[in-house]
Amino acid sequence: MNRTGLFIALGLAVVIGVAFGVYPELDLRLAGLFYDPAAKDFPLRLDPHADFLRDAAMWVAWAFALPAIVAFAIKMIRPDRPLIISGRAAIFLLFSMLMAAGVLTNFTFKSFWGRPRPVAVTEFNGPLKFVPWWDPRGHCPKNCSFISGEGATAFWTIAPAALTPPAIRPAAYVAALAFGAATSGLRMAFGGHFFTDVAGAGLVTFFVIWLMYGYIYRWPSTRLSDARIDAALTRLAWPGYRMTRKWFGRDVGPPPSA
Repeated sequence: MNRTGLFIALGLAVVIGVAFGVYPELDLRLAGLFYDPAAKDFPLRLDPHADFLRDAAMWVAWAFALPAIVAFAIKMIRPDRPLIISGRAAIFLLFSMLMAAGVLTNFTFKSFWGRPRPVAVTEFNGPLKFVPWWDPRGHCPKNCSFISGEGATAFWTIAPAALTPPAIRPAAYVAALAFGAATSGLRMAFGGHFFTDVAGAGLVTFFVIWLMYGYIYRWPSTRLSDARIDAALTRLAWPGYRMTRKWFGRDVGPPPSA
């Protein structure tokens, strides 16, 4: 999560954005590699084994987020106990997942960017007109192509890779990028996304993770501590915890001071 990675990502964003903006037919050519003109379909999307791999990829990604989810759930129920994992790690993992694979992808781009999926465009026997990545005026009514939600979720594994020990962190980054690329390739093979959809998902996810890592861990003006996060969550959950304990005849009093 250093500046070198940021500069590489920015460079890729510019190159991919310009190249596929000037030559949008590149998206159609890459999607066409997975299309069978005789069957007039993307054959792999009907393969049950490929469909299982698609689901398994999402299970793997969410498995990395599960410790943070469990830690927050337990803390909300028992705020008198410390978080079971690092507070910074929990915040970083959960909020980067929510922002990258949730808010920005499914509730922002996919809701307001009407780009049809490859299976829906006329070039691949669909009813809708193809539009380049930069054009939000497509006729897809909902759950559209740009950007890829599953691609963003798969590339989000960069976040847990950033928390691994320095000695293995480069290998963890390579594994996360390979996992994201493989999952994104599968989505393209299904006819679910164009190349720019999955590339955009990967880049947006990286920028979210880079910013959140800097905010939580690196920048002195915003850097957080595990103790500070634990104390804030205790204060947040204490009113509900106190009310629940009162039902059982025990008043635990105000939250402990930080």
